[in-house]
Amino acid sequence: MNFAKIRLEFTHEERVARITLAAPKANILDRTMIGELDAAVSQCSNRALNSIVLAADGPHFSFGASVQEHLPDQIAGTLKSLHTLLRRFNKAPAPVIAAVRGQCLGGGFELVLACDLIICDKTAQFASPEIKLGVFAPAASVLLPVRIGQAPAARLLLTGAAISAEEAVRCGLAARIADDLDVGLNQWLESDFLPRSPSALKFACQAARLPLRRVLEQDLPEIESLYLRELVASPDAEEGIRAFLEKRPPQWNKPALAQR
Repeated sequence: MNFAKIRLEFTHEERVARITLAAPKANILDRTMIGELDAAVSQCSNRALNSIVLAADGPHFSFGASVQEHLPDQIAGTLKSLHTLLRRFNKAPAPVIAAVRGQCLGGGFELVLACDLIICDKTAQFASPEIKLGVFAPAASVLLPVRIGQAPAARLLLTGAAISAEEAVRCGLAARIADDLDVGLNQWLESDFLPRSPSALKFACQAARLPLRRVLEQDLPEIESLYLRELVASPDAEEGIRAFLEKRPPQWNKPALAQR
């Protein structure tokens, strides 16, 4: 299958699948790229793999999902396709390692949160900046608390703050920092994944992913509904998106004070 915005390669004697976001520098996670990622993971499903690597071309992993596709007439389909992809990654047949450099934001960050492990270089920055656009990150809202705990997750989700590679390792989000990302990743594959049984890794993944699977299947639909039924109905949700697209400051709605 030919892809327009990603690459799928099989390396290390076809024991490692490498999926690369190939639309630099932003690597925007639009619905075309989401569909291609879903197809790529599906192609891995019947293979005996020791690892799946999720990487990106260019200096940045991803600036996030398409803001244009978050307008009211498109957002339902956008969320459905992204959340389906995250569940697909959760069912991948081998450990999924995200290799991150540069900015990893929004929907790109949510994609990384659905992976098993993260290796990054010192340039990596992770953030869920959706709150600055008058919305929030549905998948990150359920995945981040599982990955790093509720209080640290709330700080990122409610402020849109970014964390560095060093902080990501300290809080347990990232497993390793490498001076050279490709070299460090290859060393990790050689030491901890390629010597293992593909069958054992497959079943170990199913066991280790259970907390993420529960929130993706049980909690995310509720949060998605909150977004589509209530948030999107608020005027600020559309205003924040349009202000970003029009490159102007948002004009937030100011509700009238309740009368006594």
